[in-house]
Amino acid sequence: MMERSFLTIAAGENSEAIRALSAPARIEILKLLCAKGPMNINDIARALSLPQSTVATGIQILEDARLVDSQLAKARKGNQKICSAIYSEILISFEESAAQRANNIIEVEMPVGLYTSCDVHAPCGLCSTESVIGPLDVPDYFLDPQRMQAGLVWFGRGYVEYKFPNNAKVLNKDIRAIEFSLELSSEVPGTNPDWPSDITLWVNGMAIGTWTSPGDYGDKRGAFTPAWWKLEGSQYGMMKTWRISTRGTFIDGVAASNVTLGDLALGQHSSIRLRVGIAENAGHTGGVNIFGRGFGNHGRDIIMRLHV
Repeated sequence: MMERSFLTIAAGENSEAIRALSAPARIEILKLLCAKGPMNINDIARALSLPQSTVATGIQILEDARLVDSQLAKARKGNQKICSAIYSEILISFEESAAQRANNIIEVEMPVGLYTSCDVHAPCGLCSTESVIGPLDVPDYFLDPQRMQAGLVWFGRGYVEYKFPNNAKVLNKDIRAIEFSLELSSEVPGTNPDWPSDITLWVNGMAIGTWTSPGDYGDKRGAFTPAWWKLEGSQYGMMKTWRISTRGTFIDGVAASNVTLGDLALGQHSSIRLRVGIAENAGHTGGVNIFGRGFGNHGRDIIMRLHV
């Protein structure tokens, strides 16, 4: 299986790549190359039961769109073209352009170690891109000032809470929606892809929605995880987005609760408190890893977006 690599295409841009993805046969070629790795045209044709000419044409279109890379290699008779998919995931974004977003979105990135309060239980720990911070499995160490250097935070039960600035109130703008995006996984000593955990977010003290993480991943190194961090440790998570609007709360577009903006009393406070943790009545208490800058597959801290 190929290493995970990502391409985001803005709708209205890179039309060549979008056209290349418009044919079912070319989609099947990309899926095959992602699953099996580099292959020659004859092997692709046999695997997909397609004419060799169809595959050759499809590969050429995908090459021109810079979605496939091909190299010549020696074969029994002459040369053969070995084809590889460049990206494992391609996202077509219909969001507004950066210039448009700048006018109606306020974004704040909060370091994962910059929580203002916590109540955590072992197994727990903190890690910067340089080293483990302090002793492991000692909850009292979670308030040490060195926590501000953390790029990875983990604990078995409990929570950490962050205080974001309510810049919409400062600018006297109404909030239409609020989003929190963070990379998460379960937490188990070592790793285990089948280790479910109910991870909940609270905003201003109100539980807005719970996502059940499938497991704790260590099958390969995270794209941003430093080389010194042991491979047996948590390597990456899943990027999840909670969005609260006037219609309710959604996790990655799926309804999660009936909590709306009106329930959060955002206009009454100069800060917005975000708590991440495991609820006391959680069905799956599998802990949580929070991946920030320098760790995981996304290399970003916790993002808050205010749509105003």
